Amino acid sequence: MTNRARKQGTSRKWVGLVGAALGGCALVAGSVVPASAHSGHGQVRYVALGDSYTSGPLIPRQVDASCARSDQNYPSLVAERTRVDGFVDVSCSGATTAEMWQAQGANPPQLDALTRNTDLVTVQIGGNDVGFGSIISTCARLGAQEPDGNPCERSYRDAGYDELALTVARTAPKIDRVLRAVHARAPHARVLLVGYPDLLPDDGTGCFPDVPFARGDFRYLRDTEKRLNLMLRLVAAWNRVGYVDTYGPTVGHDMCKAPEDRWIEPLKPSAPAAPAHPNARGEAAMAQAVLETVGRGHGRR
Repeated sequence: MTNRARKQGTSRKWVGLVGAALGGCALVAGSVVPASAHSGHGQVRYVALGDSYTSGPLIPRQVDASCARSDQNYPSLVAERTRVDGFVDVSCSGATTAEMWQAQGANPPQLDALTRNTDLVTVQIGGNDVGFGSIISTCARLGAQEPDGNPCERSYRDAGYDELALTVARTAPKIDRVLRAVHARAPHARVLLVGYPDLLPDDGTGCFPDVPFARGDFRYLRDTEKRLNLMLRLVAAWNRVGYVDTYGPTVGHDMCKAPEDRWIEPLKPSAPAAPAHPNARGEAAMAQAVLETVGRGHGRR
């Protein structure tokens, strides 16, 4: 069997597995194999991989302009609160799973930051593979034309199936490949796959025009994000990797909430953060979720 055929077979396997789990809503993948205790003196060498939800674009203080990375993003906060012997954050805005292996501008492949001495790895990736940016722009454009309907959902189902659900399923083998590569390069590390925070009201209500999606599309977009997080949880469990739920802890602080209550900024932010991204309070909430998962001893070693 050629490498190409093997990869295609693996991709079809994941699409089938994830499609069945998401379609039947029968996934029970919350448990992972507990990690063994750290064998050192309590100190860890920590590497953070990820996209803009990790890097924290526009949140002061920006320390890497090319990747829009903040020193108040959740990896930096985790490093501050953990006995870290060494910390490397290579998260970069716009990253997809491809940037784990290939350069992103002047930035080397993110996986290059890992070594056999790495003790802790957090990975938050997949949102750009699914197309967060294009989904938001498409749904905002269609919502402006039909604010009381569900034009975005109809558009993504126009072919007779849910295009976004299929895209989420097709992203699963990419996440699987990333996690396998992480373990190969850092075989002794505790590895945590970080999910995405609650972007829209969990009860499915809308807030047009503050967030310019059609009223009928909020529930659909909420469910799409939940499918993405469910897929990440499944792939994490398959790889015996800890999964960090950042959705649950951020419910009630989505981009529709008042400025003083929201941890995710809307498309016109009122706090320093990129549109539809966590602000400093959102990054702090994700840091707490990571720390609690580390404390429970979850993650492959």
